[in-house]
Amino acid sequence: MKKYIAVLLWSALLAPVAEAQKTSWPVLKHYEKEATDRIAMPVGGIGTGNISIGGNGQWKDVEMMNKPGIGFYGSTTPKQAPLFMVYTEDPDGKKASRALVGPIPPYEYAGSEGSTAPNHGFPRFATASFDAAYPFAVVNLEDPEMPVSAKVRVFNPFIPADADASGIPVAVIRYALTNKSSKPLIVAVAGSLDNFIGMDGFKVGFNSFNRAIIPQGAKDNRNTFRKTDHLTGIYMTSDSVDKDASTWGTIALTTSEMDKDYRVSYRTAFNPKGWNANMNDMWMDFADDGIFKDITFDEPEDSPRAGLAVKLSLAPNETKEVQFLLTWHFPNRKDWDDKQTVGNYYTTRYTDAWDVAEKTLTALPELERKTLEFVTLFLQSDYPDVVKEAALFNTSTLRSQTAFRTRDGNFFGWEGAFASTGSCYGNCTHVWNYEHATPFLFGELAKKMREVEYTYGLWDDTGLMSFRVSLPLEKNKSWKAAAADGQMGTVMKVYREWQLSGDDAFLKKVYPGVKKALAFAWIKGGWDADKDGVMEGCQHNTMDIEYYGPNPEIEFWYLGALKAAAAMANYMKDKEFEATCKQLFVRGSQWTDAHLFNGEFYIHQIQPVASKEAIAPGLLIGMGSKDLKDPDFQIGEGCLVDQLVGQNMAHICDLGYLVNPEHVKKTLQSIRRYNYVKTFGDHFNNMRSYALGNEAGLMLTAYPDPSKRPAIPLSYWSEAWTGLEYTAATGMLYEGMREEALSTITDVRDRFNGVKRNPFNEEECGNHYARAMASWSAVVALSGFHYSAPAAKFTITSTPGNYFWSNGYSWGMAHVTNEGATAKVAIEVHHGTLKLKTIATKGAETGLKKMVVLGEGGSQTFSVGQK
Repeated sequence: MKKYIAVLLWSALLAPVAEAQKTSWPVLKHYEKEATDRIAMPVGGIGTGNISIGGNGQWKDVEMMNKPGIGFYGSTTPKQAPLFMVYTEDPDGKKASRALVGPIPPYEYAGSEGSTAPNHGFPRFATASFDAAYPFAVVNLEDPEMPVSAKVRVFNPFIPADADASGIPVAVIRYALTNKSSKPLIVAVAGSLDNFIGMDGFKVGFNSFNRAIIPQGAKDNRNTFRKTDHLTGIYMTSDSVDKDASTWGTIALTTSEMDKDYRVSYRTAFNPKGWNANMNDMWMDFADDGIFKDITFDEPEDSPRAGLAVKLSLAPNETKEVQFLLTWHFPNRKDWDDKQTVGNYYTTRYTDAWDVAEKTLTALPELERKTLEFVTLFLQSDYPDVVKEAALFNTSTLRSQTAFRTRDGNFFGWEGAFASTGSCYGNCTHVWNYEHATPFLFGELAKKMREVEYTYGLWDDTGLMSFRVSLPLEKNKSWKAAAADGQMGTVMKVYREWQLSGDDAFLKKVYPGVKKALAFAWIKGGWDADKDGVMEGCQHNTMDIEYYGPNPEIEFWYLGALKAAAAMANYMKDKEFEATCKQLFVRGSQWTDAHLFNGEFYIHQIQPVASKEAIAPGLLIGMGSKDLKDPDFQIGEGCLVDQLVGQNMAHICDLGYLVNPEHVKKTLQSIRRYNYVKTFGDHFNNMRSYALGNEAGLMLTAYPDPSKRPAIPLSYWSEAWTGLEYTAATGMLYEGMREEALSTITDVRDRFNGVKRNPFNEEECGNHYARAMASWSAVVALSGFHYSAPAAKFTITSTPGNYFWSNGYSWGMAHVTNEGATAKVAIEVHHGTLKLKTIATKGAETGLKKMVVLGEGGSQTFSVGQK
């Protein structure tokens, strides 16, 4: 982050608010009325945890302490959630105060003891609307009884290709107040929260009266008022929480509003006598005159509440903004089993929460400028809004507790996040196969994942790759179980990461492992034991069961892995392995077209095995059929929604078609025809429901001929997963089926419209599910973007338009225009450095006489002749 430190400190400190007052943030999606009810946008950095802002401005889901905290507000009752308030006073002495939140959603009205809404007892603004272009969010608050309107402006720096700048444990919070009256006003804004260090919502007790969940863990926590040259605020610590606990750390609520026209006041504690006396004390003290008057109590609480207020004046029609920084620092992240400490990368860059605030404040103007540049550029692209929404909003998963970075800088991910613990550990290869946000936005993190897989997930003696890696990282200590799709997918992902980065050292490091991982398919009792280019063996996969016999989902991953491995072998001058991979690819591709394509889509030929002894060790996980001679949970002659996922990856990697292109298009047409459900309320589903009522979408497996549906079909056959729907939509885009693809993506986002579900949380097996980041692949498909760093070849579609591009290390805009038989491609670099030797469009390419290197701010136009 050092490169963002401003030269002039004073101007840096004043710039954030000054710039915010004259610069509007972009808006991609507007939500109002009931569409704000379910919104909870994570605000935090990659690997730092977060806190979420609700659609009505309510702070919720405190997830700072190394664990998920969906529904956890950091207190013993909902009333004690973090809260910001406003006070106003006119020249006649008329006072008014409100919590800076909008109306309570109807679903939070009822409970055994009244409303379950956090801060439900406070006066609120009459209406709220929510504007978003992740990571920027603005909550607009209006009330006819208040002389001011308010905007809550929230973000955290998010700069592609810079994981450190995008990994800061901070919520930048600004409250903009506008005087609607004809009189000058005295106003104050205050923030208040409990010192909940030690409480992460995982350890709880129960109230015997009504069985209410009571978070536990805080002990002898203390709040201290601090003032430095540039910050004023509350510093939260704990004297007695175990310093080795994952919940031990520090929190700071600070403000940089130290101008002579601003008055800062504070409370380090409120009345501790129980029955919510602290909240009564807080409200009465602030609503009296907008100033906190600090008091010391003889009987301190374990989790005392603190408050920080800023008082100022507003002329008629004037707008001023008050900035707060909420920062945190919790160094003791534990492993998957919550036993050993693996640490947090972000805490190696800061000493405590106050240090986070000091360093972030100094760098904030440039961090905000670059974040704004990225979001604005992306929104100015000619991608349909629904594609932008799906791609951009799902990147918030990288900042949820689904993803984290350990002390050594390695990048890890659960599959998703449950309410207070992760969902399905271990960088699960078959789930993370689907996501494309990480490699195209943060390439170094994607490479870290590959290095972990091939260094710690691969068993050297056999080539088996555990589809879940252990923590702490130890060689060959991971679960000795392989997923066919996951293992083949890692081969393709190594190729993708190498192509995007051009990092030959990375390729040389993992290439021996790639050969072992691919050759593992050929062992006795393995996936392709007869080495004919077709996977027939027992294939554990992302459906959490085993397939028996050739099927398109795994076969396409295999074909893609063979083609990618051949390309890497060629670069490594490994002619023998290259020839083997090419031969198997050709045989497998031809066989797949000849035997699995039924004229409409690719099917599964079920081939039972005689006994467990015929299956190589590590392939039978045991979550599937108990009868191997007549296995349950098979696809059979069903139409699987993501059967072409390996083909998608091949297109994204610029590896071309894996089978007959006409069959690929026909299959996608069939998926749209057969898997599409117009109204899920009319659809039977024996499993989990992710689409209900009149909602539309693509189901996992369709049987055009019901008589051919197995008695016990594929485990999740009747469900709808957003990550698979995005996968199908991306395939459609590559086949020119734009209308069908956009309809598919629209169906997904209509389900996450804020009324029934959170637009920033696409669930599957857990919240913020990693697979949903498949949504970024639609951006790649629509632009036809590919960058081969080893060849310095930049490819973009020949369709005229403006296309945001990013290879994970640099990003910018490509402007494509056609002039007769020639395409003009203007490439702008807004971040990083881009090397160019060949410029290609769909159907033509032009080699440059010498290498062109574009640095940040550079641009150049190239002519590409069309065939």
